[in-house]
Amino acid sequence: MGTEDPNRPNYTIRPAATPFAALQSTTPFLSSGPVVRSEASAFRSAPPASSHSTIPPFSSGPFVASESPAFRPPPPGRSNELIGPPLPSSSPYGPPTAGFQRFPTPPPSTGQLPPPRASLVGGPVVPPPTISSGGPVSLISQHQHPSIPMGSPPQSIKTGQSNPNILPPADQPFSLPRPNVQPSSPPMRPSYATARGTVQPSFPAHANTQMNYVAQAPPVQPGSFQLQQGGYAPAAPPTSFLAQQRGHMPAPSTTPSGLHFGSQMQHHGVAPPIATSQSLAEDFSSLSVGSVPGSFDTGLDAASLPRPLDGDVEPKSLAEMYPMNCSSRFLRLTTSAIPSSQSLASRWHLHLGAVVCPLAESPAGEEVPIVNFSTTGIVRCRRCRTYVNPYVTFTDNGRKWKCNICSSLNDVPSDYFAPVDASGRRVDLDQRPELTKGSVDFIAPAEYMVRPPMPPLFFFLIDVSISAVKSGMLEVMAQTIKSCLDSLTPRTQIGFITYDSTIHFYNMKSSLMQPQMMVVSDLDAIFLPLPDDLLVNLSESRNVVDAFLDSLPSMFQENMNVESAFGPALQAAFMVMSQLGGKLLIFQNTLPSLGVGRLRLRGDDIRLYGTDKEHTIRVPEDPFYKRMAADFTKYQMAVNVYAFSDKYTDIASLGTLAKYTGGQVYYYPSFHSGIHKDKFRHELARDLTRETAWESVMRIRCGKGVRFTSYHGNFMLRSTDLLALPAVDCDKAYAAQLSLEETLLTTQTVYFQVALLYTSSSGERRIRVHTAAAPVVANLGEMYRLADTGAIISLFSRLAIEKTLSYKLEDARSAVQLRIVKALREYRNLYSVQHRLSGRMIYPESLKFLPLYGLALCKSIPLRGGYADAQLDERCAAGYTMMALPVKKLLKLLYPSLVRVDDSLVNNSLQTDHFDGIAKRLPLTAESLDTRGLYVFDDGFRFVIWFGRSISPDIARNLLGEDFAADYSKVSLAEGENEMSGKLMKMINKFRETDPSYFQLCHVVRQGEQPREGFFLLTNLVEDQTGGANGYADWILQLSRQAQQIA
Repeated sequence: MGTEDPNRPNYTIRPAATPFAALQSTTPFLSSGPVVRSEASAFRSAPPASSHSTIPPFSSGPFVASESPAFRPPPPGRSNELIGPPLPSSSPYGPPTAGFQRFPTPPPSTGQLPPPRASLVGGPVVPPPTISSGGPVSLISQHQHPSIPMGSPPQSIKTGQSNPNILPPADQPFSLPRPNVQPSSPPMRPSYATARGTVQPSFPAHANTQMNYVAQAPPVQPGSFQLQQGGYAPAAPPTSFLAQQRGHMPAPSTTPSGLHFGSQMQHHGVAPPIATSQSLAEDFSSLSVGSVPGSFDTGLDAASLPRPLDGDVEPKSLAEMYPMNCSSRFLRLTTSAIPSSQSLASRWHLHLGAVVCPLAESPAGEEVPIVNFSTTGIVRCRRCRTYVNPYVTFTDNGRKWKCNICSSLNDVPSDYFAPVDASGRRVDLDQRPELTKGSVDFIAPAEYMVRPPMPPLFFFLIDVSISAVKSGMLEVMAQTIKSCLDSLTPRTQIGFITYDSTIHFYNMKSSLMQPQMMVVSDLDAIFLPLPDDLLVNLSESRNVVDAFLDSLPSMFQENMNVESAFGPALQAAFMVMSQLGGKLLIFQNTLPSLGVGRLRLRGDDIRLYGTDKEHTIRVPEDPFYKRMAADFTKYQMAVNVYAFSDKYTDIASLGTLAKYTGGQVYYYPSFHSGIHKDKFRHELARDLTRETAWESVMRIRCGKGVRFTSYHGNFMLRSTDLLALPAVDCDKAYAAQLSLEETLLTTQTVYFQVALLYTSSSGERRIRVHTAAAPVVANLGEMYRLADTGAIISLFSRLAIEKTLSYKLEDARSAVQLRIVKALREYRNLYSVQHRLSGRMIYPESLKFLPLYGLALCKSIPLRGGYADAQLDERCAAGYTMMALPVKKLLKLLYPSLVRVDDSLVNNSLQTDHFDGIAKRLPLTAESLDTRGLYVFDDGFRFVIWFGRSISPDIARNLLGEDFAADYSKVSLAEGENEMSGKLMKMINKFRETDPSYFQLCHVVRQGEQPREGFFLLTNLVEDQTGGANGYADWILQLSRQAQQIA
């Protein structure tokens, strides 16, 4: 994810047998906390069945119909063909949802009606749905049986309406000549209300009067069938909607079904939103994967597969249910529906958890409000220490407040008292952002400080060996630091140490005209020659600091030293910083070779791949670095590692310093200032100038019955639930796994609260608090409906990367695939009784991109292939980076954007300030590339500018100058004097502005120019079959076959 060396031909096709073998690993993901029993058992494989052959993950061979019963050709008389008009074919790639359809509503008919049912709360009598009085409905017909649309009805729809969308008679041929994918889901029609006429909202006051039916349906018997919403079930006495929907027989239970809401919405007496309290809304899409008898054609239209071409689309349902929740920028749950029981949670195979980005950047106008309680002190629950938030309720005329986490009653401080109105709302609610906003910053009083707030502190540990000087790194670094000094606060402390075979300290005392250099050559007994003046105030010693940065490149320009005493220099930096803490920026160019912490050139060993010792090359060789990281964290020091070498530098060991101190790793292989200067300058400047939270700790509280069991990311776990984060910024995210402590949850809403105690750069001690609520549900379908693919993949990626540190790469990939297969199989089982979908892969609408992101994760640099597919340092650096990425950034890395731009450049009417029409993303497959086109590939870390072989010479000449016919590896993209070049650079800059956390360096590639084209682009087209790994269509077929196998 940077500027990798393209000269290694890792794009070639590898044998199908490696690196993806059969699903063998059943070991759970590693985690930093205890593994819950139900989670651990999720990875155990089922006993081998003699009737089914195991399909290896990522198999690239042809699929034979006999491998799985689910893929046998459909018998005559039952067709998987599409019912409806043919799909338009004007474009080879339609919109991402093209080819998917919810099942149409069955035709209405008249017949006997059961007596109407009264509303639970005295509302109008709702007429029941009409029941067919015709002959028995056959489960197998000559045409595809009519299917049922799922999903919550619009609130404006009235019940009792007729269905305007009546299916055509059976004698009207609407079938396509071959199996295909169903068209995109149509909007809900008014006829839906007719089918759900008897459904009553789950009002809080009557929550315990509803029934939940969970017993399995009996075998289907021949005879007359009653047409039910959601499927066909045997005729039976009237039961609840869920019983009809699933075909289940009633089994009395006191647990309410569907969404649960508390007896109060915790909005100071305001009732919960009724619109979301309907029973289970079954909303799924299906994909035809049946094959034609005697043909290898799978019937799968690859152009209609779901693709996230609009980027990460955050789910809106939870925000609509609970408008006072914090933004999803700060907290995203893997599913916004919390299971009501451990048995239900065990059927959710995609991990319960959350992804937290506590300091995510807010758009203009949505800044987090700052609240200062001054003399009152921060209002918190005396029992569980929850901070006051929008979901607490006030009682006793405002004299007491009830905690939403633990339900304890607390006295309201006299300075905080305000009376409440008849609805329970405080009269001063509009002046209290902490009671109306899901995210606030509290100004912390003195009791939240163990010492005065620390100043921002930056300490630079700089390798000045020959490689650092020759590559130009030293000069670019010095210039960048100097250019950022004006952006730092006057309180900032700063210091420098340089090292090669010796360690060089610098006296920056303000009374000096030039810095004084002191050299320590005894690496076995490090000491500070001048303890008091190695760290100085920036505003006081600005002239000395400027003089040092100006002279630094020339100071070592004749240095021929190739050694690196990195370990002793690290100890020296710790001794300087331990009084205050701060951020340590390491610039390392060579493998540490002298003193403590020296590393051997162990490199990448092909003999270890596929063995039980494979993971050892991806873990630190020397425990010295983890011990140092623990010491750094204890004294509030974060470490960022900038690695530049073109040779092996053991990023696995050096990155440990960043992993356990809340830092990050920047990797620039084969760094050369002429090529990589802009990228290095941008990322170093952002590191120095972005808003940073210093000396931080973070804790996530949640309601009774649930708890977070493990945490994943770059941090040190100080206690069971307290994360030590010496420095936090907007580019860091953390994931956590959730489990149920109780067999059955008695609450109807679960609350989460993230609290980050930190020191701002201005010197204020603050507490950033994010609060969110989520409903408790008693059915699995609702958990799927409210799933968040982005959060699931973010948690998946962290668990998979951690697993590579203890197991083989193949095991990590297999674990990801197994989770997805189990989830699809469980979801399929919800509908297997109602719909004969043996030739279809069904999945919830909320998870339609999950298979593609799972494939992309398995093809990502930390997990892909084996020895020949990624350099070891590159693989480890990518792993450290992905462990800290926020959700949106991670999803873009996994499924980058591919945009064609040559038409826009030629079009003279193009408005360069508006790029909505230009940035139409294309599927990541070689079929999207036209030999006459110009494309931009953007994964958030680099741009690949792809020139087609037949592109117009005028375009190439305008963009590349007279070098347009030369070797593109020696061509750099720069803004020329012509209009076309200016347009392209404006486009690229516009793309960069969308996410400034990293700088995308441009790599110019010509079609057919190997190995550059393969390295930079072809191996990253995740939908194609590369390196022995499956393409998207084969991956879907494989998942579908495995999901249809009996567990």
